[in-house]
Amino acid sequence: MTLALALLVGTITAGWLVPQGLRRVDLRRRDPRSLLVAWLASIMGVAAAGTAGVVLLLTPGHGPADSLTWTLNRCLAALQHGSPPRFEDLLGIASAALLGVVVVRCAVVTARELLRLRRASRERLSVLRLAGWPDAATPNTFWLAHDRPLAFSLLGRPGVIIATEGLTRHLPADAVAAVLAHERAHLRGHHHLLIAVMDSLRRTLPFVPLFRQAPAAIRELVELAADMSATRVCGPAAVRAALLAVSGHDAPSVALAMGRDTVRVRLARLEHVAQAPEGARRALSCGAAGALATAVPFLTGPSLLFALAVLACPVGG
Repeated sequence: MTLALALLVGTITAGWLVPQGLRRVDLRRRDPRSLLVAWLASIMGVAAAGTAGVVLLLTPGHGPADSLTWTLNRCLAALQHGSPPRFEDLLGIASAALLGVVVVRCAVVTARELLRLRRASRERLSVLRLAGWPDAATPNTFWLAHDRPLAFSLLGRPGVIIATEGLTRHLPADAVAAVLAHERAHLRGHHHLLIAVMDSLRRTLPFVPLFRQAPAAIRELVELAADMSATRVCGPAAVRAALLAVSGHDAPSVALAMGRDTVRVRLARLEHVAQAPEGARRALSCGAAGALATAVPFLTGPSLLFALAVLACPVGG
């Protein structure tokens, strides 16, 4: 039971403290891809540690007979004999019930959010396709006759990029290419789905800071990551010119648009683009960030319990 409680303590502690640490990272100088991995790995680590803690509460003996059914039968037997069930059994059953409710609610909310997003994107796209025309050179890209420079991507099978003629009228060719590369990075990285899942987690567990703050943080990071992808293709100057030209222009709420979120931070990040790791260094950075973030809830709980045990021990002989 001690290990189970340690995992649950680590889950709670990480859920409250990890987002504070991640929010302090300077987005202008750090690779957004490793930070994105850290956020996602933290969420998976908290979920895994919490689940493992509940499982251990239900299987204190670590044997095949120690299961939820067996624990329920033991509680019923205790009640039939007029004695109260063991505290460990009640705690395990309550934790399992709570975990089940959370999992079911998360699945339902996520399914509803994805259906809503797909439906809204499909309705928006059906209208835009009537007003625009496909790009013969670029697949899944449609152009609209509008003077305001704007581009955004919509979720779909496959995803679609909508761009206006204002891009080609007001931006040089390399900046237009940067805008399209940015939106293609969103589609290639499945960023629409990622944000939808984060929004579902926030609605399911809004009282946990890690889940409550994840959607806004992930939205910032996917925009920075898409900028970095466009920079590798078109260069930082073209991305900067594109970002300045399209910022402040409205796009549908169901879409991801280059010039809508965290523009000031992204412009500052482009000044440090040469510091972004590439190749093996980038893979190592992402792997280290993911491993560390995943391990935090598994290490925090045992460490806190050990510290409390040491403090509780009498000093001297």
